Amino acid sequence: MRSAVVARNYAEALLVVAGEAQAVERVGDLLDAVAGAVNSDPTVLAVMMSPRIRKSEKQALLARGLEGIAPPGFVKFLQAVVQRGRQGLLAEMSEAYQLIADRHFNRVHASVVTARDADPALRQIITDRLTKAIGKTVLAHFRTDPAIIGGLVVRLGDRVLDGSIRRRIQTLRSRMLHTGR
Repeated sequence: MRSAVVARNYAEALLVVAGEAQAVERVGDLLDAVAGAVNSDPTVLAVMMSPRIRKSEKQALLARGLEGIAPPGFVKFLQAVVQRGRQGLLAEMSEAYQLIADRHFNRVHASVVTARDADPALRQIITDRLTKAIGKTVLAHFRTDPAIIGGLVVRLGDRVLDGSIRRRIQTLRSRMLHTGR
C-alpha cells in the first residue's frame, strides 16, 4: 500500500513537470519504456538495483542513455528517483502516471468484446458513440469472443454493458422458464 502511495506522489510530480513542457503523452510513453526496460532486462535491473553501483553512476547512465531522446525535466526526474532509491517503483509510477494522465485528459479505457473482428470503421463508430454517451474520451480496446454470438459487451471500469446476443438468449430462456409457474 505504501509503495502505491509513493508511486502516485512521484507520478503526480512528473505530471506537473510534463505539463510545463507540454509533453504529458510523450513523458508517459518514456516512463513506460524506461520501466519496461528496467523490469524486462535482467542486466539493466541488476545495475539499477545494485547497492554496489553509486547513485551518481546510475544517474549518469540515465542521462547518457536518454540524451536527445527525453526532455531534460524527465531525465532530472529519473535522477531524483535514483537519488532517493525509488527506482524499484518505476513500473508502479508508470501505472499511476497513466491513470493520472487519463484523468487529466478526461478519458477512460473501455474493453469492447465483439463476436467477430470489427473493421476500423466500425471500431470508430463504437468508440465515437461510447465517447458521446459517457461524456469522456473513450480509448477502446477491442477483442473478439465468438461465444457472445453477436452484439457487443463493453466494460468501463467496474461497469459492464452487455448487449450480446448470448445475454438476450439467456434472458429470454429465463423468462420462458419462469413464466409458466
